[in-house]
Amino acid sequence: MVVLHYTGMADAASARDRLCDPSSEVSAHWLIDEDGTVESLVPEDRRAWHAGAGTWQGRDDVNSRSIGIEIVNPGDRPFTAAQMDALVDLLDAIRSRWQIDADAVIGHSDMAPGRKSDPGPRFDWERLALQGHATWPGPDAAARPLSDSLDRIGYPRCDPEIRLAAFRLRFRPWARGPETAEDRRCAAAIVTV
Repeated sequence: MVVLHYTGMADAASARDRLCDPSSEVSAHWLIDEDGTVESLVPEDRRAWHAGAGTWQGRDDVNSRSIGIEIVNPGDRPFTAAQMDALVDLLDAIRSRWQIDADAVIGHSDMAPGRKSDPGPRFDWERLALQGHATWPGPDAAARPLSDSLDRIGYPRCDPEIRLAAFRLRFRPWARGPETAEDRRCAAAIVTV
């Protein structure tokens, strides 16, 4: 799988320094700067320490089974067009090399609900989906129990409110409050894609 992150740092130099410092105990395979420059930090066939604790589609030890991409962004602004273009090109290459399905391109927040929030509410998942690199809700589907849909999508089982927040962060970042029929419809539409 591929796990997308924002760096949470002001610039690429700071992010690179941290990702390459053994004492920080964090790394990633790729770093994408705001200008679209892509830099390899760890060979893809080696384990990087980007995911931490979490699961996706029932699989744990995500670090051992994923490629981590850090995108330079402090987490409070939209990602640049150059970054998104570079990400699409990088995903084309990675997914081709490793035969990774679109539903296995996830955010850090997807596999670690409540613990992580990156790549955050300003990340353009819909654009990635339109280019074939992520899942997005299809046409309207009949609502089903949200927990059933979230299980089928791959979200880890945890506190229902935390799980709902992780789902919304990616697919409905403007939604607030208790679970709604729109949450159920949206999740069901992802399952039927």
